[in-house]
Amino acid sequence: MEAMDSTTWTGIQSLLDNYLKVQADDHVLVLYTSDSSEPAAWVSAALDLRGIPVKRVWMVPLRDGGFPERLTAALPAPDELKGRLLVLGLERHSMSHADVVASAVSKYKNSRILRAISACPDLFSTALTVSPEELTARNVALLERLMTAKRLRITTAGGSDITITLDSKHRWISNRGMARPGGVVILPAGEVATFPSSVAGKFVADFAFNANVITSVDSRLHDHPVTLWLEDGRVVRYECADETMNRFLEKSFYTHCAYNVGELGFGTNFAVTDAIPMNSHINERRPGIHLGLGMHNQDPGVVDYKCSIHLDLIARGGLVWADDDSVPLDMENIAPSSHAHPTSSRDEDVFSPDLEDLEVDDCCGILTNDGSLKMFSEPGVLGAESLDGNSCRAKEASARIEDGVLVGALSDKT
Repeated sequence: MEAMDSTTWTGIQSLLDNYLKVQADDHVLVLYTSDSSEPAAWVSAALDLRGIPVKRVWMVPLRDGGFPERLTAALPAPDELKGRLLVLGLERHSMSHADVVASAVSKYKNSRILRAISACPDLFSTALTVSPEELTARNVALLERLMTAKRLRITTAGGSDITITLDSKHRWISNRGMARPGGVVILPAGEVATFPSSVAGKFVADFAFNANVITSVDSRLHDHPVTLWLEDGRVVRYECADETMNRFLEKSFYTHCAYNVGELGFGTNFAVTDAIPMNSHINERRPGIHLGLGMHNQDPGVVDYKCSIHLDLIARGGLVWADDDSVPLDMENIAPSSHAHPTSSRDEDVFSPDLEDLEVDDCCGILTNDGSLKMFSEPGVLGAESLDGNSCRAKEASARIEDGVLVGALSDKT
């Protein structure tokens, strides 16, 4: 059983006040999977203490034939609702039934949907202690410098030195704990990201990893960083001193197109300072640089490959030079901007097959492309894969890894 201490309780209050912005006449629906039953109970208790009507609805991750009926039974009649309908989803590893939830909520004129991934005490005690307004100010500061840039140079204290080419056709994503009308808020928040046209150099991930798999492997990398060598937007070599992490990487790179850099991400949640062991989006929000390998964060017509894995490798901090700027952005000391948030960026960043028509986008995928979860068959080793028919399947047979170097068909980009 997970313990709730005073810092967790404070974070729950921040969720209610700063993210849900709950009011006395609101009605709250808490959706949860079994792995998040305790956080769901904590949030419900906090709402009960405020006298806010709340109901909890249990769901099986991803596939649950009985969920629509349970959800409908818990919803208030639209004509009896005085305030807003607030829907909060709490899950550990997935984001489930988005189309079912969106359809049910569409009947209400005044509603909001928030979906939290990585539900655990650290979500509340750390990631949610920063308000959406604070995150927005830092995201804006980055976007003002980066959205018009054509090239970047990034270094980190851990030894990274990479050069990046950007193209204006690739959209920017800004996760800040807010969403445009009709959108879905994804928590934890605090990141801007895009797709890099090209990446070259050496990247050292010395903070953590986050991947769309279920695993008990410790995600922290401070004792055994992962070093990537990159050419033309793909990994050509990697190293890690940890045997378990090496097995994980080897299996990951056998996944089709997983060697492609599908995301360039910048964490902005300054409350996240230390990595947690859990494979988690909380780690990804840490101020710093991360490269997302595998599935990209763009529309299919813009970037034309698919991949069944998304593996974020996260570095602590970083300096970012945009074009000919002489003074870099220091990712650990971003000066907040007072300007309005750009309207041309997208708000959210989670990939899910049933979210394609909603205001939610991918920079750090949760689900595999066919809607199934990947599992580790043993610590550090991925289980059987579910691959999309349009991925790079035909190239599997001739691809291999020798001493951390990708050899054969994986040297092709699509």
